[in-house]
Amino acid sequence: MTLNKSLVWFRRDLRAFDHAALHHALTSSNSVYCAFIYDKDILDSLPRADRRVQFIHDSLAELDAELRALGGALLVRHASAHDAIPALAAELGVDAVFVNGDYEPQAISRDEAVAQALEADGRSLFSFKDQVIFEKSELLTLQGNTFSVFTPYKNAWLKRLAAEPQALAAWEIEPHAARLAPAPAGHRLPTLAEIGFEPASVPLAAGMSGAAALFEDFLPRASAYDEARNYPAVKGPSYLSVHLRFGTLSIRHLVRTMQALIGNGGGGAGAPVWLSELIWREFYAQILFHHPHVTERAFKPAYDAIEWESGPEAEELFAAWCEGRTGYPLVDAAMLQLNQTGYMHNRLRMVAACFLIKDLGIDWRWGEHYFALLLNDFDLASNNGGWQWASSSGCDAQPYFRIFNPITQSEKFDAKGKFIRKYLPQLAKLSDKEIHAPWLAASKPANYPPPIVMHDEARKKTLERYSVVKVPS
Repeated sequence: MTLNKSLVWFRRDLRAFDHAALHHALTSSNSVYCAFIYDKDILDSLPRADRRVQFIHDSLAELDAELRALGGALLVRHASAHDAIPALAAELGVDAVFVNGDYEPQAISRDEAVAQALEADGRSLFSFKDQVIFEKSELLTLQGNTFSVFTPYKNAWLKRLAAEPQALAAWEIEPHAARLAPAPAGHRLPTLAEIGFEPASVPLAAGMSGAAALFEDFLPRASAYDEARNYPAVKGPSYLSVHLRFGTLSIRHLVRTMQALIGNGGGGAGAPVWLSELIWREFYAQILFHHPHVTERAFKPAYDAIEWESGPEAEELFAAWCEGRTGYPLVDAAMLQLNQTGYMHNRLRMVAACFLIKDLGIDWRWGEHYFALLLNDFDLASNNGGWQWASSSGCDAQPYFRIFNPITQSEKFDAKGKFIRKYLPQLAKLSDKEIHAPWLAASKPANYPPPIVMHDEARKKTLERYSVVKVPS
């Protein structure tokens, strides 16, 4: 059946190529409108100068330009999406709304409400898989259960991909672009000020072109990723996580490219490791979809029995962690990187999280929330999965007795203190040996705090705290 008019609602897929919902709308409709909603239900809780809103704003400008070049345009509204989409669908007189699926609980509820409102008006909502290779229940154990351990999930993921290479096929747009509908006369994108926001500094280029440039820059480095990714002063990561979050690139293109590198022997030891990181992203997405309780409680219920530090002293410890004044240079530099740029190196996310949980005894949810406020690449599934991994309460998490020593982590992964000196210039004159534990230096820096806890003592407290857990780790 061919529809007369349809609407594609862009969300976490801000690109005009290899786009499942847009492809299906174009191939099943005579005329296709495109829209994005600055969702007030999400944006109203954010600070007025938010890097993510700036990134979205910049990415939308490029998306609109690309759609206009193809003959269409992007209609943008600032409203509650569950009201705005049915209203826009009625205004345009479309038969259906096409979207790419989202797996977060709030998004699922929103889409259900929109679908009901559309149905009441005699319209349909069609949803497609786009931000992952395998979704929902496409990968299950032999017993028909959700995977809760990564390695078996990864093996199943790779096995299914080998059997279904068409899962990586691109959803073409340009051959069908003649069906794109232009925007109404006089339509333009709203400015940041018009949606109530101020300009913010984003440390990387936004949009499809920004994503493509970063990926091209990463490809020659991919073979060394397995080692280089661990050193925050080294250009090791791809820095694509925020682009994955907002869909300015295609996950299918990334996987196809990594497979080609690995297949022709040019990927070294690094390309398979980076591919594994993409699979970890999907692993956490399916955990969130099947176990939405993880947004509030531990994946492993026994870990909800742990008693975390509380009261004014705990709040002061948490504030010191947030502000980068714990007295442990690598932890403090990591937090300052986050506060100043909205980005934190992945190795440091583990170090900082483990310090908050297992050195300070603070509830992992406090840290999860703080990261959610500041990370440019904040993704609920990955952020929650990472924090539950660090707290040992999640699926396939580190054992509770594995407690990172912030000094040895610093000595190993920032041996010369290059990263530390970038964010803590007051420590610049310390030797490479002294900079990891300034309180032991012959000449202690006057403007840097002593440790707020001693690691060895904190480790003992943590083992006692976790002793209430009665399940194997």
